[in-house]
Order: sequence, then structure tokens, then C-alpha cells
Amino acid sequence: MMTLDKFDIAILEHLQNDGRLSNAELAQRVGLSAAPCWRRVRALEEAGYIKGYHAEIDRLKVGLGVLAFVRLDADRNAGDVLRALEETLRTIPEVVSCHYISGTGTFELQVVSQDLQTFSQFARDVLINLPNVKDLRTSFSLGEIKPSSALPLAHLRSQ
Repeated sequence: MMTLDKFDIAILEHLQNDGRLSNAELAQRVGLSAAPCWRRVRALEEAGYIKGYHAEIDRLKVGLGVLAFVRLDADRNAGDVLRALEETLRTIPEVVSCHYISGTGTFELQVVSQDLQTFSQFARDVLINLPNVKDLRTSFSLGEIKPSSALPLAHLRSQ
């Protein structure tokens, strides 16, 4: 694992806020020349700090007006059965996020859908029929307060 210095941290902060920055613009913002900046970005990618680049799409503009939080309970929490369920969940496009959780439930899903009727049909046809699913509990987002996926990195500066 590489040690991150102030330039690496600045690169991560700027790229997570705007992944389309040119190398020249990024280098200027972090106080490096272009070649060392490019090498650092490549090193951060190769070390796995930067996992990829993507466009953040407004779900409402593309007609996905419902964001549901679904707590899914597995019937059995055996390793092989859970792995099969995890693999299946990874393939469902409507499931945009899935976490294995502690406490009540096995998985917490974020599911997007066009509307409540479409979500209801999806839950009845897909989610409840997944292998090893015992129960579903759903809550709906009534509005996004902070939709950003940017990670706080200030703690890295004090290391």
C-alpha cells in the first residue's frame, strides 16, 4: 500500500469532484507540472485508490422517480447460499447499491424505479422471488438531502 502525500490527496479530492479534469488543469490545481501529475494519477489508479471514472446521471431526469431502501432478510445465512444471492443481486440493474449489514436483516439495497407501481411489480416479481429470500422491508426516499458520493479525505492529511 502506497503512502499518500498532500499531492496525492489533492489529486483524489479534485478528481472525485470533477473526473473530467484534463491532466493540465489537474496539475495546475494541485501545484505540480503535468508529467509528475500524470504519473501520480496512474499510480493511484494502479494501486486501486481510483477505481474508475463515470458520469453522474440525474435519476429524475431519466425517469427514475422512486428511490427505495429495501432491507432483505435471507432465510439462511450460510456462506454458499449468501454468495449465490450476492451474485444474483449484482446482476439486477434496478439495484444500484447493496450492502451486507449487521443487525436486523441481511442486505440493505438501494433500488430505483420509474414509479411506485413499477417498484411494487419489481418487488413482487423479482426481489421476493430471489432464492433464499425470507422477507423484504421497504422505505422510500421522500427527497435527497445530500446525493453526493464524494468521500471525506481530511483524515488523510493528519497521518
